[in-house]
Amino acid sequence: MTILTGKGYLIVNEFKTIIDRKGTSSVKWDMTKTVFGKEDILPMWVADMDFLPPREVTESLKERLDHGIFGYTFVGDGPAEAIAGWVKKRHGWDIHTKWLQYSPGVVPAIGTIIQALTEPGDKVLVQSPVYTPFFSMTEENGRVIENAPLVYENGTYSISFTEFEESLKKGVKVFLLCNPHNPSGRVWTREELTKMADLCKKYDVIIVSDEIHSDLVYKSHTHIPIASIDESYQDMTITCIAPSKTFNLAGLQSSAMITPNKDFREKIAGVHKKQGFFTLNTFGITGMEAAYRHGERWLENILDYLSENAAITKSYVEEHLPDLHLVEPQGTYLLWIDCSKLGLTDDELKERLLEKGRLGLEPGPKYGKGGEGFVRMNIACPREILMDGLDRLLKALG
Repeated sequence: MTILTGKGYLIVNEFKTIIDRKGTSSVKWDMTKTVFGKEDILPMWVADMDFLPPREVTESLKERLDHGIFGYTFVGDGPAEAIAGWVKKRHGWDIHTKWLQYSPGVVPAIGTIIQALTEPGDKVLVQSPVYTPFFSMTEENGRVIENAPLVYENGTYSISFTEFEESLKKGVKVFLLCNPHNPSGRVWTREELTKMADLCKKYDVIIVSDEIHSDLVYKSHTHIPIASIDESYQDMTITCIAPSKTFNLAGLQSSAMITPNKDFREKIAGVHKKQGFFTLNTFGITGMEAAYRHGERWLENILDYLSENAAITKSYVEEHLPDLHLVEPQGTYLLWIDCSKLGLTDDELKERLLEKGRLGLEPGPKYGKGGEGFVRMNIACPREILMDGLDRLLKALG
């Protein structure tokens, strides 16, 4: 059952239930006026889910809360062993717990890594359109963006390895890889990853692999950690993961860096020391361990539900909005929609979505070169909200 109240959707089964998130300082639901200039907007933009996390996570947090004392807490062997076990079981990669370092999130981790392993003025390679903080974390730290845009052809994305190599030749120090890719939903193949890694090795470039969406991969596709392909890649790669996207725990602010290279670990630790960072918050530690130990059943169920949501969205767009093209998602719960055939500018597209559809989506230009004419839509929500969003999309662009 779903009720639309003055406060918003009252989210009332595991994934069909509607839970009212208004009034909880939710970025998605409580910041529509700030983000879009209007309050009566259905938000389907920022990347979190409108679903409860695994029951075991909630129970572990309640148990910790009931203990009642929240003094200084360190990340012990339990969370590290849970992460290593998860990475081995889900992705076939044996990692040592000593490789793990922690951060409040993948974005702060990327900022820390850039500070630790590069100097002001150094070049950082990205592949646009790509996750916005790849740009901001590079530029805010006084480094220079080198862009090797992805190739959009026949409704999907690929890599121009010629352009990729030409970019590396320009003195790039770090390559920021997004796998699975946000916003396109591409899951890079072993062959693609190997080519990128071999070129980075040839030009002595460090790979920072954002694999925060690695668990959210649809059937017939497989996530491969780039560092797991060859032992030589491990020494040149830092892999960033978190339970936030997988289990809807962004508010707990906990993530991990898998850093096999001891020298890299020491330099990262040095930046953490300068920042005064030494541990995660108590509930982030507790929730992270519980999620990685007990969240697999929940994840398998959510993947089925998200897959159905993606299929429903594709069918709806093909039937009702034939001028739009939905890039087939291989992973993530973020759909990348090509609206270029409408002949609208990005400002006109945004205005129609907000004024006619009362729908808040992510504008494509936010993701850099190649994002023009696209929007990103978050489908990690109960089906009734999804259908409302699709009807609003039709009202705005049909």
